[in-house]
Amino acid sequence: MRWTSTTDATRIPAAAEQWLLRDPAHNTVALTVLHRYRSGVWAEGMFVGWLSSAEEPGEEDVRGVVVHTKGYPVVLSEFPVEFVPPLAETLRGRELAAASGPVRQVEAFAEAWGHEPVRRMDERLYRLGTLIDPAVPGRARPAGLDDLELMVDWYVAFVEEADAPGRDPDPRAQVRHRIDRGELIVWEHEGAVVSLAGFTTPIAGMSRVGMVYTPPERRRRGYASAVTHAATEAARKAGAGEVVLFTDLANPTSNSIYQALGYRPISDHLTLFFE
Repeated sequence: MRWTSTTDATRIPAAAEQWLLRDPAHNTVALTVLHRYRSGVWAEGMFVGWLSSAEEPGEEDVRGVVVHTKGYPVVLSEFPVEFVPPLAETLRGRELAAASGPVRQVEAFAEAWGHEPVRRMDERLYRLGTLIDPAVPGRARPAGLDDLELMVDWYVAFVEEADAPGRDPDPRAQVRHRIDRGELIVWEHEGAVVSLAGFTTPIAGMSRVGMVYTPPERRRRGYASAVTHAATEAARKAGAGEVVLFTDLANPTSNSIYQALGYRPISDHLTLFFE
């Protein structure tokens, strides 16, 4: 078994993507990154690696996949931890802000990488069970181009407040892309836009809800629950039979909100930040 890699989205073997598609929920981030490479959202700074026993692997030969976008964490999948050190050597020379993925693989990668992590974010992956309506006053609608400036401001505020791994070099382009695809949902109450949630276009029947943001002056009124419920419904209407989301385990409020909506934990993940 050995790692092979490419920085050309056209050269990713179909077998590597098929391996990820065997478990779309647990591979949700890697699949989304690949989708955005192909849609042109991220044209530069990509890396995709796959662990296999063959030069031209079939699906049965692939044992793991990693993806990296410049400025973002390297995203690890489940694969045998004895292959973490050669992965770290394959990635030498790339600037890694962080590593993210299953706990065992990320901890092993940090040790092999040789850089002491400066921060740890423990996360939990949830999958929707039975969706529960929080019955909050207001209504949902897709964000439109008239909302673009506000959505960019909220996107930047969300990333800063969550201290999320990775910083998009062009947040306006990212937000515009998501508005164009109908991936951003806003909640309105009494004529004002009060909250935002996003979801990913379904891949293999799976969508991920994320970037839930309510400005501080509008909080504690149930808007985050309402807009998350609406984004979940929008994902299902777009074709998702499986809807997932991540939470920061250090934030008990968000964890309780999502469980009250019907999300159930399925696995723990970890992000370690390097200098």
